[in-house]
Amino acid sequence: MTTQPTLAAPGLDRHTVEVYAERQRQIARFGDQHHPDGTGSAIDRKRADEARRHCDHTTRTGRLTWNDILTEEGCEALAESDPDLLRTELVQVAAVALAWIFDLDSRTEGLAR
Repeated sequence: MTTQPTLAAPGLDRHTVEVYAERQRQIARFGDQHHPDGTGSAIDRKRADEARRHCDHTTRTGRLTWNDILTEEGCEALAESDPDLLRTELVQVAAVALAWIFDLDSRTEGLAR
C-alpha cells in the first residue's frame, strides 16, 4: 500500500474552519444553491490566455503578485467547460486563495511580535 506524504501547511486548519464557517453562512442565507456553470465562453478563454501571459510576464520581470496568480487561476476556471477540468481549476483557485490568506496572516502576525 502506498501512502501520500503529508505536507505541513501552517494555519490550514484555522483557514479551513473559516472557509467552512463562511459556507455555513452562505447556506443559511441562500439555501442549497444549484446554478449552471456559465463557463467556457470564447471571451473567458481569451481572458484566460491574457491572464496567463500577464502572469508569465510578471514572473519573468520579478513583479508577480497574489493578484496576478489568483486572477490567472480564476480566469482559467471560467474558461473551462468540461466539468472535471472545471473542478480541478476551482480547487486550484481555492488553494491559491488559502495560500494568500496564509501570507496575509503571516505578515500581520509578524508585525504583532
